[in-house]
Amino acid sequence: MPDQPKAPEGTAADLIGAALKLFGRKGYAATSTRELAGEARTNVASIAYHFGGKEGLRKACGAEVIRRIGAALGGHAAALPDTPGAARDEMEATLRRMCDFLLTSPVAAPLVPFMLREIGEGGAIFEMVYGTMFEPMHRRMCALCTIATGQEAESERVRLLVFSVIGQLLYFRIGQPVVTRRMGWQSLGTDEAKRIADILVANLQSLIERERLS
Repeated sequence: MPDQPKAPEGTAADLIGAALKLFGRKGYAATSTRELAGEARTNVASIAYHFGGKEGLRKACGAEVIRRIGAALGGHAAALPDTPGAARDEMEATLRRMCDFLLTSPVAAPLVPFMLREIGEGGAIFEMVYGTMFEPMHRRMCALCTIATGQEAESERVRLLVFSVIGQLLYFRIGQPVVTRRMGWQSLGTDEAKRIADILVANLQSLIERERLS
């Protein structure tokens, strides 16, 4: 992980919070600077002052996505673990941190809708977050999976296996209203997130065992 930048403060933080919310809900093009300023309880001129304009605010939102995820997941040693057990342990720990962050942290709530919009549009923000955060994280998990299973490094199968692990978790975030209703939960809190994480980790353990080469 890169060194974590400082969290935005004051009016800049308010504008980024407003933009993450409104861009995720309405989309970039459909959100006016007046709406952004109103949501942040500031004046329209402050957008240009802090970010140079609406597009600069959009880029700041992408940087904030990277900062929040990086802060939640923490850093790791540059060197990869040298045993299958240690690789599996790092994968499990990463999955649990991701689960806790995405399902229970209030600062994670606006990130998913914002990024779903950006992924759909395939623009500069997607490229920035992909190159800085998504691809390096996925490559690390692929490397860990290779050590844990003995599968060929960066093979198609390993990459898809890692996507399948992450995809299970993302469903619980994106489909949270469906999950809570079907489960009869009033909300998805820390206890519920832990039970979900336990199942996801058990699935990961089964996957590693199945894929391990003799």
